[in-house]
Amino acid sequence: MINALKVTLIAYTPEPEKVVASAAKLCYSKVGVDEIQQNLSDESIQRFLNMLVEIGHESPIEHVSFTFAIEGVSRSLTHQLVRHRIASYSQQSQRYVKLDQFEYIVPPAIAEDEEAKELFIRAMQDDQKIYDKLVEILFNRHFNRLIEEGKLESIAKKLAEKIAIEDARYVFPNACETKIVVTMNARSLLNFFKHRCCNRAQWEIHRLADEMLKEVKKVAPTIFKYAGPSCVHDKCHEGNMSCGKMLEVKEKYLNL
Repeated sequence: MINALKVTLIAYTPEPEKVVASAAKLCYSKVGVDEIQQNLSDESIQRFLNMLVEIGHESPIEHVSFTFAIEGVSRSLTHQLVRHRIASYSQQSQRYVKLDQFEYIVPPAIAEDEEAKELFIRAMQDDQKIYDKLVEILFNRHFNRLIEEGKLESIAKKLAEKIAIEDARYVFPNACETKIVVTMNARSLLNFFKHRCCNRAQWEIHRLADEMLKEVKKVAPTIFKYAGPSCVHDKCHEGNMSCGKMLEVKEKYLNL
């Protein structure tokens, strides 16, 4: 059982705000990037980016990207995460990684109820036992077949385990903990934050989005000045489904 979300910004475009300012200014300049950058100060970069953010001119921010290492999340979360298609993902494989003791995420509503928590944990333990038994059955079958086909014992063991865990993994639940590396450009991140920082987002990916936003604000505070759900810099787009807490949400994200 694991509930410790870990989000690390492991790489990003160097001087992201300078890169964005250079790209944006080039659109309106007679001179090249070298000369543009020579005339850029921290103050002028911030002033120009504030103007871009205020008018919502987002295309120049596609030039910078951010890479996160994410741990302590469920497969349920990553099924939602990969729906954000303008991004790159590398996820821990259940085909190649044998989970001798899989970790899992317990939803808060279940963790707070003793009866529900007991049932949930029992289901996770049963899944592990069944997985282990399936791996054993399938491994023996494939190992014997491979030996009969003339494979060396060492090779047969590796192949048999790989084939066995590939099918046994089907019993794992959405709660199964996973690890993933994600890269998005800044414009895709703004869209991600718009949808996933909203109070109507599912609790786990909402929590992830908040942590990712905290990380990028440290290195590109002006680009992500108004990042968060739509109500931070605009009106709520949820209509009748609005949480009704716009002022509270706006304060939260402007001070994140």
